[in-house]
Amino acid sequence: MSDSIIIATRESPLALWQAEHVQKLLRERYPQKDVQLLGMTTRGDKILDKTLSKIGGKGLFVKELEVAMQERAAHLAVHSLKDVPMELPEGFVLAAVSEREDPRDAFVSPKYETLESMPAGAVVGTASLRRELMLRSRFPHLTVKPVRGNVGTRLKKLDAGEYDALIMASAGLKRLGLEERIREIISDEISLPSPGQGALGIECLADDKETIEAVSFINDEKTRACCLAERAVSRALDGSCQVPLAAYATIDGETMRLRALIGDHTTGELASAERLGSWHDSQKLAAQVVEDLLKQGARRYIEKLIGKSEVTK
Repeated sequence: MSDSIIIATRESPLALWQAEHVQKLLRERYPQKDVQLLGMTTRGDKILDKTLSKIGGKGLFVKELEVAMQERAAHLAVHSLKDVPMELPEGFVLAAVSEREDPRDAFVSPKYETLESMPAGAVVGTASLRRELMLRSRFPHLTVKPVRGNVGTRLKKLDAGEYDALIMASAGLKRLGLEERIREIISDEISLPSPGQGALGIECLADDKETIEAVSFINDEKTRACCLAERAVSRALDGSCQVPLAAYATIDGETMRLRALIGDHTTGELASAERLGSWHDSQKLAAQVVEDLLKQGARRYIEKLIGKSEVTK
C-alpha cells in the first residue's frame, strides 16, 4: 500500500467530525502512514432552499466523493450511513460499518420539554419525510415545516424563532458536542429510526483491495448485519428521499428484531411490520418484513408518492 491514505469528506462540521474520527483510528492503527483529509463541497451542501425529496435525494451528498475516488484523488470516503443511497454505483463497495452511536431521534426545543407537551399549532422542523410521517401520524395537531442546512444552521433557525422545535438525529448532536441541546431522546417505539442511522459507512472502490483490507478493523459485524438488513428493506421498497420509510434492527444474543414502516407523510397513514430471527440470516428477515409490508399495501404509498414527486434528475 502507498505511504498515504486520503479520506474524501464533505466539509460540514459533522462530516468533518466523522472523517477525523476515522482518520484518528487509521493513524493509531498505521502510525507509519500519512492519513490526510480531502475536503469537498457536494451539490447537496449547496442547494439549501429545497427538500432532498425535491432535488434528487441522498446521492447528492456522495457523488463528488465517489468521483474523487474514481480519479484516485482519494482512497475512501466516510459517510453517515443513513445518507448513503441504497444502491451503490457499480465499482464501489461498503468496506466497513462502524459500531453504532445512538440511532434514535432527538427532540430539540428552547420552549418545550417533550414532544408530547407541545400545544396544537406549534411548529416542528424536520429535514426528513420519515420524521414528518411520524409527526402527522402520532401528533396531527402539530404544524410540520421543512428545515434544511447543516446541524448548526438548523439550530440557528430554531433559536431565531422560525420553529418551536426540531426533530434531529441524536447521533449527530452528540458527535458535535451539542448533547445539551437535546431535551428528549425520542423512544424508537415512537419514532422508528432511518436505515443505518447512527452508523458510519466507509466506501471505497471495489477493486482497491489494499484499502478494503486497511479499514476492515473498523467494521463492527453486528452493526453491519443490522444496517444491511435495514437497507435491504429500504432497497426493496424504493428507499429514497421521496418515500418516508423507517427500518431498525437490534440484536439480543443470537436473535435479530427487525421493525419497519412505510407510509404517506401528507396524511399520516402507514403500514408497519416486525419479525424476529437469527441475526446470521438478516437478509431473509428483511425479505419477510418487506413481504409483510407489501401485504399491508406498501406499494400504494410508493406509487402515490413517486407519482407526485417532482425530483430533478
